[in-house]
Amino acid sequence: MKMEEFLSRLDESRVVEAIRAAERRTTGEIRVFVSTREAGDALAHAGRRFEKLGMTHTRERNAVLLYFAPRSRKFALVGDRGIHEKCGASFWAEAVAEVQAPLQSEHFTEAVVLGVRKVGELFARHFPGPGESNELPDAVERD
Repeated sequence: MKMEEFLSRLDESRVVEAIRAAERRTTGEIRVFVSTREAGDALAHAGRRFEKLGMTHTRERNAVLLYFAPRSRKFALVGDRGIHEKCGASFWAEAVAEVQAPLQSEHFTEAVVLGVRKVGELFARHFPGPGESNELPDAVERD
């Protein structure tokens, strides 16, 4: 898929609003990153980007990155250790499966928003509270 196609069909304002809505109910932090590069191992690339974005610096170590690499037709979800302690592997498999379907149908905004909402629901269960302190930017990042 062409990068331009993905970006032109991604409604960033809807994604940012979904991030803000999810974070209002929790102390967790969500970021979305779209890579313009090939990502052979999307999970490895996402892990490195997670570090570069400073996502390990949240107070409760409860940040999640939704990483999309349209050129490679791949995506990955990466969470900090606070998330892993609470959710287990089944959450990640379920979230990936739910996001995969709209991505394959090229409903890009819906896929990203669905992923954000899914993570937000997890946060609301395990890290409830008013999201008064926004530790990380609410934006779609790119390289």
